[in-house]
Parts: sequence; C-alpha cells; structure tokens
Amino acid sequence: MRTNTTRTVNLLGTLALLTAGTGGLVGCGSERSGSRGADPAPESEDRARHVADAWDGSKAAEVWSKGYYPMGEAVQLPENAFRSAADERAYATQNFVLRGELPAAPQKNGQVKWERGGSLALPLVGARKAYETVARGSNDGPHLTVTGAKLGEMTLATSRGPATVPAWLFTLEGYDTPLKRVALSPSQLPEPPIKPAREMPTDELAPLDRLVEVAGDGRSVTVIATHGSCDDGPAVDVLETSGSVALSASVVGTKDGPCTADLRVKEMTVKLDRPVGDRLLLDAFTGRPVPYGERNGLSPSWS
Repeated sequence: MRTNTTRTVNLLGTLALLTAGTGGLVGCGSERSGSRGADPAPESEDRARHVADAWDGSKAAEVWSKGYYPMGEAVQLPENAFRSAADERAYATQNFVLRGELPAAPQKNGQVKWERGGSLALPLVGARKAYETVARGSNDGPHLTVTGAKLGEMTLATSRGPATVPAWLFTLEGYDTPLKRVALSPSQLPEPPIKPAREMPTDELAPLDRLVEVAGDGRSVTVIATHGSCDDGPAVDVLETSGSVALSASVVGTKDGPCTADLRVKEMTVKLDRPVGDRLLLDAFTGRPVPYGERNGLSPSWS
C-alpha cells in the first residue's frame, strides 16, 4: 500500500531525530534516477517481512506489551491557550520564567492506569525536571511566567491505549487552568530482535523520522519521512500482520545531478486495512518501533 504525501512540516531538530547507529542516508547524487512507481521495491518488502517476523511473538514484543510508551503529547496546554501571539511565541520558543517555588514529589513512584485495565508503577519525575523540559528557552523575547505547581493527573494516548498518568500542573500567570506536563518517563525500550538494515539507496529503503499521530479509529497513522532536494518526495509502504504494522519509507523520483545538502521532511498518512489496536508500529529500516514525536518537537518522546 502506497501513501500520498500531505503537508510539509517544520524541519526543527530533524537531523537529531534519525535513529543512531542505523547508517547514513545515501546522497541524492548517488541514488538511482527515476521512480519505481506504485509498487514497493522487492528489497524493502522483504525487509519489512523479516522485521515483522522477528518481532511477532518475540520476547521484545512481550516486554513492549507490558511497558509504558506514550503516543501523545507530554504537555497539555491551559484551556483557551493562548491569550496572545506573544504567549504563543513564548511557548514555541520554550521561553519561561519561574517566579515561585516548585514542590518535591510527594512519593517515589506514580501509577500509569490504562483505560482497558492494568497499571504500572514508575518513578516520578520531579517538578523541577519536568519544568526544565518545557522551559529550555533563555532569550529576551516574550515569556510565560510559572508561579507554582502541584501534582495531579492527565490522560494521554499510549501504545496500550489511553492511560491516566501523574502530571505536574504548572500555574501560569494570566491563565485560569494549568499547563500539564507528564511526571513519568517512558519505560526502557526492549532490545530489538533484529538489527538495522544495511545501508542502501534511499529509493529502496530509508529510516522514518517519527510517528506523529494514530487516527482516532486506528485505521491510519501519520509519520514524518525524509527526502532530499533532487527527488519527488518520500513514500511509505505498509505490511500488516496480526502482531505488527511494518512501515517502509523510501524516496521516489530520485534524479542525478547537483543537489543541495538540505534534508527535507513531509508528513505521510498511511491507511491501514484494520485498526492498529495493540499491534506494534515498526520501522522496517531500523527494526525498531517508530518513536512518537510531538509536532515540531526537538526529540521523540522515546527512542
């Protein structure tokens, strides 16, 4: 199944998001020219099958099924945010000022509670550390002012469905409701049962950048794929099994000739034959789950 490209998104942080140790992308001057059309290359199809077979029923898949892996925004904004363009800019540039005390965590662990049943205890992230993940800016431009925080809860999507998790509720000057930030770190990823693919031309197979969204009905997923300046853009093929959804990214319409070295990104929406459910979303190139990453964020929530 071949997807169509949607809108181009911000390149912020893209170079840092490609999975370490998977090998570099082949420059456009060394890629084969032309497009392979609507059908995936045999090499990428075979690789997707190997990745799916390696994960389905594996120890790694069992570990994954018991862990906490967020698939939604770690930060939830106050109601009706933002009051002004200046506040919106302050949030986008992570420019915050702290005027108040941040409390210590009242206990060592917090509970993830899944809507479908089940829970998991994980160490709580302190208010100071949580604050620092959203307040990385330090410029003289517009800023948001935090005047305090307390421990509460929020709900977000995870690999096991919606879950209620502990969250720090930061009071913002001028807002009636808090900015919420998850107070837990994701579970450690299991060791993949298959190694990354060998380096190959990107018109055969390339690593995905990140997962952006799973549709509410689970019948499509949106990911960010990369491409260069001498091609027609990225494509993503999908192989569905009972235990996983393996995604194979590539570049179509590659051309020979002088090319700029910039790396470009596009959101791709992949339609599925049936809802994702509890199945793993896998990157055929890396052999790992596709990490969720917030739109325009600096890094995935886990990697």
